[in-house]
Amino acid sequence: MDVYDVAVVGAGPAGSAAALAALRGGARVLLLDRIGFPRDKPCGDGIAAEAVDVLTALGVPDPVGGFPPIERLRLVAPGGAAVARPLPRPAHTVPRRIFDERLVRAAVAAGAVLRRHTTRGVRVDDLAVVDDEYRARVLIGADGAGSVVRRFLGHGANPAGHLAIAIRGYAPSAATEQVIVTTRQRWPAYAWEFPLGDGTANVGYGELLRGRPLSRAYLRDRLAALLPGAEPTGLRGHHLPLSTHRPAAGRGRVLLAGDALSLINPLTGEGIFYAVLSGALAGAAAARGPHDVAGRYRDALRRRLGRHLRHSGAAARLTTWPRVADAAVAAARHDPHTFARMVDLGLADGLLDAGTIGRIASRMVPWRTVPA
Repeated sequence: MDVYDVAVVGAGPAGSAAALAALRGGARVLLLDRIGFPRDKPCGDGIAAEAVDVLTALGVPDPVGGFPPIERLRLVAPGGAAVARPLPRPAHTVPRRIFDERLVRAAVAAGAVLRRHTTRGVRVDDLAVVDDEYRARVLIGADGAGSVVRRFLGHGANPAGHLAIAIRGYAPSAATEQVIVTTRQRWPAYAWEFPLGDGTANVGYGELLRGRPLSRAYLRDRLAALLPGAEPTGLRGHHLPLSTHRPAAGRGRVLLAGDALSLINPLTGEGIFYAVLSGALAGAAAARGPHDVAGRYRDALRRRLGRHLRHSGAAARLTTWPRVADAAVAAARHDPHTFARMVDLGLADGLLDAGTIGRIASRMVPWRTVPA
């Protein structure tokens, strides 16, 4: 039985990025996925510029090629106020059936061995073993919200309050900007419209789960209420494990990346940037061998994302009050720096600064004119 330096379970963005990074480190890499490519994956399809940066550095040729840049974002606050400004850096909307296949093909072209396999069990002795069929010195679980590798490490699914659910489809659209419409009803919740540039858009609705299950009909009705006139097809639902409840990044010779590590932005539901970045860090750590690989990976994650995750988690806790979100949109409408900070915090690895916090807080103070 072959022994690989690195085996990656899941060939989505996190898994493909992990494979590419490990290959660049000189490792022999096995990439496993239960579904063949191309395949659809329910998602908002939004690709931030920072995700493109990571993939370009890994050698992926033009991961967003053929899809025009989206240069503006319109954000509607829970109270109805809106801000529309140019994005700090253009984003793209690329269907996952196209985007994911590009990454997989880049990994295979770089030397990864791709196998279609449904992972059912993992064990570790002198090596990491997948279903008594594949062996590796280091195993990376990039197998999504229902990760088998995560369960092997003893971590269950995210609990209520740290898990969101969303539904998405595709609809005719003449939009040229990204649109996010938030709502006070069952806040935090929002609908989105992300144009592909071909006369269609990815449209969807998501909200935080608080314990009781939400029906497909309910999610569809909320989407119709917030984006009236949209007639989406191909509606599919998916869970989003939020970064406010992350398991340990790894143990022994087993690591987690992407959704399996609950790396979903709690403010926006964005996960592609987190996926490719964590995958790249996991692959680079794994390529150096199994000795203290979990520690190396944990330290790399802390250096690269630690402060950002603390800031995004704190912002998510603060914005559980719709009034704070209303104030943030009002501040962003009047100040481009605040808008840029909010976008970077929600779509990439941005941080809050004192000035941004002050400008948002000032919008919550009922100023009055004092008589002379």
